Amino acid sequence: MFWKIDRGLFKYDFIDHHAVLCVPLNTDPKEIRKRYLQMARRLHPDSQNFEDNTERILANAVLSKLVNPAYEILSSENTRGEYILVLSQMGKRLIQDSEVMEQLSSDLAKELAIAPNIDLLYRNAIAKIAETQLNNLDLVPQIIAEVSELNLVYLVRKAGLSFTKSSSAKNQMGVQNPPPPPPEPKQDSPAEQYIRRAQTLMEKNQFAQAKVELQDALKLEPKNSQCHSLIAMVYLRQNQLKMAKVHFDNALKLNPKDEMALAWKPKVDQVLGKQSGAANVKLSPNNGEKEPDKSGKGGLFGGLFGGKKK
Repeated sequence: MFWKIDRGLFKYDFIDHHAVLCVPLNTDPKEIRKRYLQMARRLHPDSQNFEDNTERILANAVLSKLVNPAYEILSSENTRGEYILVLSQMGKRLIQDSEVMEQLSSDLAKELAIAPNIDLLYRNAIAKIAETQLNNLDLVPQIIAEVSELNLVYLVRKAGLSFTKSSSAKNQMGVQNPPPPPPEPKQDSPAEQYIRRAQTLMEKNQFAQAKVELQDALKLEPKNSQCHSLIAMVYLRQNQLKMAKVHFDNALKLNPKDEMALAWKPKVDQVLGKQSGAANVKLSPNNGEKEPDKSGKGGLFGGLFGGKKK
């Protein structure tokens, strides 16, 4: 299995082991070991119950091809010393590259490039990304690339180059600025990235992990109606109807035309309006009619997200 990462330090034919482990460049060996053990426990087939064999294979590949080699380099005093020396030399070389700023893809890296308090923002950003780095293994290369861009900006800033909104690397070195590059396609906001990961997890019936992603998204954008509707559907799948109702209500307050909330809120209200004897009634996603739950499993909404077809 092969991953191609061509952003951040990887763009300069350098394997960014810190990005793989999702730790800052100035992390001490004890913290590196702590992070490695967290990742190894999450990825090792003997310590996790994976949903299917494909996920197990992917987890093993991430562990053996990315995480273990990164830790081998950063855990040894000799190899780590050589690695840090190469990083230092790369930082000095990159401050001569006038296009470093223009090559950044993520908004977070661009913000870091002009931030006055670079150390605090840098460490907080990577710590936040590390919390969900392994929630969706298909997105691991993308997340590593994002962290490597942060590492690139931090390395260049610490080597002596700073960016401002009105000046680029070229004019700081006394060279005329080039014409501005064409506008880049709109990048997803951090909340949208959480939502996208949550939708992928929901498709795999990994609702507990999807809820974590959506809760993080709501911390960033509490008025995102789509996020409220999605987390309501997660609560439905977990048979937590009262929590589903709360979030459907929030979604409709924020967007009265939210299709998902409009379709499902009346059904939730109907079930909640019944007495406790209606606990074994389920809703049909096609017409909203009540049907007896003959399966004995799956709860009220067992067939909602790709259940067994009859």
